[in-house]
Formats: sequence, C-alpha cells, structure tokens
Amino acid sequence: MKRSIAVVFAFSMCASGASFRASAVKVDITPQDSQWLMGYQARQSTGVHDRIYHRIAALDDGSTQFYLVSSDLCLFSPAVYDDFVAELRKQTGIEPGHVWWMVTHSHAAPEVGPPGVYKTLLGRSDHEWNRQYARLVQDALIQGIQQARAKLEPARLAVGQGWAMANINRRARDVDGRISLGLNPDGPADRQIGLIRLERPDGSLIALIANYAMHGTVMSGKNLEISGDGPGVAAAYVEEKLGAPMLYMNGAAGNLAPIYSVYPDPRSEHLSEFRVLLGDRILEANQTIGGGTSAVTISSSEKWIETPRKPELDWPEELGAYQGKTAGGAPLVRLPVRFLRLNDTVIWSAPVEMFCEIAMRVRNASPFPHTFYFGYANGWIGYLPTKQAFAEGGYEPKTSVFTGRAEQEVGDAVIAYLQGMERR
Repeated sequence: MKRSIAVVFAFSMCASGASFRASAVKVDITPQDSQWLMGYQARQSTGVHDRIYHRIAALDDGSTQFYLVSSDLCLFSPAVYDDFVAELRKQTGIEPGHVWWMVTHSHAAPEVGPPGVYKTLLGRSDHEWNRQYARLVQDALIQGIQQARAKLEPARLAVGQGWAMANINRRARDVDGRISLGLNPDGPADRQIGLIRLERPDGSLIALIANYAMHGTVMSGKNLEISGDGPGVAAAYVEEKLGAPMLYMNGAAGNLAPIYSVYPDPRSEHLSEFRVLLGDRILEANQTIGGGTSAVTISSSEKWIETPRKPELDWPEELGAYQGKTAGGAPLVRLPVRFLRLNDTVIWSAPVEMFCEIAMRVRNASPFPHTFYFGYANGWIGYLPTKQAFAEGGYEPKTSVFTGRAEQEVGDAVIAYLQGMERR
C-alpha cells in the first residue's frame, strides 16, 4: 500500500512577545463516592489515598491565549476531548485549538466518559460509564480555565532540562525471546526531564511544568484507592516545596514503567519514594534554569498523519474523524499531532502511548534547542510502538490500533514538520 501522509494546518498564533502574561490554577476533582477505576481490570474504588486535580497553566503573549492542562486521570477517548472543547467554546469563546488537555496516566484514577477504542482494544468496559462524574470533571475544568484567564499577570518564561532515574523499560525479555510486561534494565528509556518555569517579574514562581515519561503504575490493579500514583505524588511534593502548582506532563511512556511498579496497595508500595526519585530531581533541575524572559512569542499548529490501521478492529462510530481509507479501501488511522512553539522551545503532542524511542529520535533530529513531547494529549487511541516491538510481540503491539509502519511514518512526518517550522 502506498504510504499516505495528510497534512492540515488547523490554526496559527503569533505575537510580538512584548507583554507576556501567565497564571496557574489547581482544581480538586476527587470524587465523593465510589468510581470505576481506569487501567488494569474493571474495578471500583473503596476510598481515597491522595486527592486528584486538574492543574491549568494559562499563557498569553499579548495577542492570543493558550491553555495547558494536566489532570490526575488515566485516559479518556478523543470524543471526550472534542465534546469538552466544543462546550468550552460555547461558554467562553475559547477556540478548541488553544487548549491542550493532558493526563498524568495514573492507573488509580476514575474513568471519565465513554470508553472509545479502550473497549475495542481491551474489552474492559462492559459496565455503564458514570455520566455524573464525567460532568463534574468537565465543569471543573471549564471553571478552572475561566479562573486561570481571570488571574493572568505579567510573567517571564524560562526553559531547562534535568535527569531522573525514576523510570525503566517495562518490556521484559525471556531466554526464548518472549516479551512480557515486567522490568527490563537493558531496554531503552528516556530519562530526560523537560522543564518550563512561569515566574513573575520579581522571580517568584507562578507554576512549573515538568515533562517526564513514566507510567502511573506504581500501584497494581489490586489497589482500590483513588490516587495520582507516582506522577501525582511527585507533583504534590514539588508543590509543597515551591509553593506553586506543578503540572506533570507525561511523555512517551508507552514502554516505560516506574522503577517500583505494580505493588498491591499503598501500604506495601514505594509510592512515597517518588518524592526523591523524581520530585527532588525536578527541584534540582529547576535550580539550574537561568532567568526567564518576558519577550515570549507563541505559535501553534496541527498536523494530521494518516497511517495504516489493523484491519480487524471494530472502530467506534463516534471517532469517525480519526479514521480514513486508502484509495483501495484499506483502513487508516488519522492521528492529530499538535505543535506549540514558545520562542526556541517546541512541544509536540499526540493522543497515544508512544514508545520512547520515537520521541527520542524526534528530539535528536529537531533543529530547536528544546523539544519536548507531551503524551496522552487530548484523548487516547492506544499504544504507538516501534516496528521492532511489533516484530517481537508483547502486550503493547497486541493492543495497538497501528501497524509496524507507524513508527517510521509518524517520526518522519514530525521531523520534517519541525524542520519546516524552523524555516518559517
């Protein structure tokens, strides 16, 4: 089949960078009653270990506002994101392209909305989804974005990087070559921390945005208490130390587990140790970042990439915008990849669990000094493994909508796009 890549420029924003403003808001979304938990097998919560939140950062370059959201949730269908941004525009006038909604991917968080491809791939959603909690999550996010817009204040932006050994490759290899979920210290892992600091003109902190690739699976499916898991614990710890919100933006964590993984309950796990393993490393990296700048220019765009889809899948009707066909009738996935440029820093995002090798290749080939990948963005349509992983087998390729061609096609398209961005 002929390779098919479609490109659409959805929107663009730019400004002179003369009057940068920013703000941050933290909104509690901890449910008051029992909820179906997402990730692992279907199960209902029996209590709360630690509270979960929306964390929202608003950016304004003097011309257009942009919103980044990190929620202590596992995943949701792209249809949930599409419905949310439509309602947000109706209530506030904010355009859909101006809001990225990421999740930390905690497997101890409630389900939100209809399952989408989650049921198609994993068959774990035979129960009815909780419309009341889904509405609570959406309403809380709309209110939080409105609060963030009202709180915008003069700000500076600084960008830097750090390093943490809190994650590990999770594709364990046996002597016969069989791949299973486990721990693989010899496998590839992306341990870079990407940091974006929003500060006031006097240097005091508005918010910290930390990008790190790690599954939220410190606790296993035996845990029944709601929690932000490793990402949530690290964020709360940094917030305690710095006195400002920290948005945890997960990265290409499709094949990356926390170094302590799948413990049965909060009493036997090493959850608190992620304050040291990751929280302290974020704090150290923050101290190395130089002074920020108030001369900030924001630009944003979107690119749709079409790549082959496994033919046997029953695609959800509500996700029609995310599928296509070749001229010969073969099914395609239409993958939205979004780009955000802040001066010489570029962030790209996609609604998938991407293998770290793909994001690392893009970063290494990027012409920009800082290139970060935000995963689990604006929905979830499954794993995006490497070609090698499809050949090896294992859980992630088995439960993916993609084929072995996706790694090359997505990586090539994103790299070419970044190179084109540099020239514009």
